[in-house]
Amino acid sequence: MPTSSRNFLDVDFDAEPTDQILARIEAVGADSPYQYLITPNVDHLVRLHRRASDVPGLADAYRQADFCVCDSKVLARLAKWKGVDLPVLPGSDLTEILLKSVVVAGDKIAIVGCDPETADDLRARFPQLKIVQHRPPMGLLANASARTAAAQFVAREQARFTFICVGSPQQELIAAEVASMPEARGLALCVGAGLDFVTNKQKRAPLIARKLGLEWAHRLATNPRRLWRRYLVEGPAIFLMAYRWQKTAA
Repeated sequence: MPTSSRNFLDVDFDAEPTDQILARIEAVGADSPYQYLITPNVDHLVRLHRRASDVPGLADAYRQADFCVCDSKVLARLAKWKGVDLPVLPGSDLTEILLKSVVVAGDKIAIVGCDPETADDLRARFPQLKIVQHRPPMGLLANASARTAAAQFVAREQARFTFICVGSPQQELIAAEVASMPEARGLALCVGAGLDFVTNKQKRAPLIARKLGLEWAHRLATNPRRLWRRYLVEGPAIFLMAYRWQKTAA
């Protein structure tokens, strides 16, 4: 659970300013006790509320996270409407900040997910880092043994930072499972497509769209076939969830 938190939609988010969160992350070393970070957005919370009862361990994965940063301006605005102030730190921004400003020469970086080209691109961009990768099969949500294999990779490699990039909620389930492995070290970050944005495999929305909280619209416009249902059918449920939610003490 975050050290200082604010609750929204029954999830405890980090309440600290971004610079303080980054300072806590920078303090993590390769030999630090294992921690993990999640980046909930609208899609994540709709799924959490709808599926927590039929996905074993999902609610615990959110509840036990050491860092929980709000990934979405839309979510933050809904929280503000309900009287909760949530700092926003998108996972894509956090990934870029870590790789450009926090890691140092010799750090080991582990990746769970992504294609081999993404790892090769990162090795070319950051030759001073030791980069290792594990590529689990598709269908992780229904494949507990594959999730365990991914968790064992994270624990075994003992990287300073591990980027788990296999989508939600499977990435959160993997990160939480690693926490049960005593040899695990460093910080795992559940960042979805964060590394794809760093390597330009996917394009971020223009800065003005990000500032206005319209990055979701840019992503929908550039990949409607894959994302139409998420943003146009499932996502709007967040408004009713927020309307019905009663603020609780943090």
